[in-house]
Formats: sequence, structure tokens, C-alpha cells
Amino acid sequence: MTKLNNGISALRRKSRKAYFQAPSSIRRTIMSAPLSKELREKHGVRAMPIRKDDEVIITRGSLKGREGKISSVYRLKYVVHVERVTREKVNGQSVPVGISPSKVLITKLKLDKDREAILVRKGGKGMSSA
Repeated sequence: MTKLNNGISALRRKSRKAYFQAPSSIRRTIMSAPLSKELREKHGVRAMPIRKDDEVIITRGSLKGREGKISSVYRLKYVVHVERVTREKVNGQSVPVGISPSKVLITKLKLDKDREAILVRKGGKGMSSA
């Protein structure tokens, strides 16, 4: 079988290097999260790069089922912080818990004209019919 894409290596060593040295623009697409069933049917898109002010539900881990709004997208660490999802430190200070974007489900998108254009481009069912 031939390689499908010559620009992407299948070698573990090179894949890890590409992942950890990725610039912010590429980290944005790597940090995509799946959409809920309703949004998927509405827009015809399976996943979207996550951004601040999207509303999500955590789907994996000990925090499973918690809902909230994205308070920050920490591209350097490949994690997102969700409002009211915090952990107490020993000194009593509360810190946000980093959650992988693949382990959340987007329930409400923060739409602007750029994001609507992405939905139209990816899905076809987007805002053009509205």
C-alpha cells in the first residue's frame, strides 16, 4: 500500500517531534473537540477547533458529566480550562484543571463570521441555508 500523504510521516519519532514542536496555528487544529449530536446534525460537521466561550460537557475521567464554558485554551500544554472545574491546592488556593480537548463534547458554539465560514466550508449544511 502506498502512502496517502507524503507530507505526514508515519514514523513514531517524527510524529512526536511534529506534535511537540507544532506552532500555535497547527496546535489549534490538533486541539479539536467533537460536536454534540444536535450540532453535528445541524451543521454536518463532526469536530471543530475549540475556542474560548464554547460550552462543553466533559466526557471522560473523574470529572465526567461536568458542564461549563471554556475559560481558556492553553495551546502550549494542549489543554483547555473549563469554568468551575477547579482543584484545591494544599494551601487552599483553587486552580483550574487542564482537560484534553478530545475528552470534551461541544454543546454550544460561539459563532462569529469566521467560524460560520469554517462550518460552511467543512459541512456544507452551515449558515448558507439560513
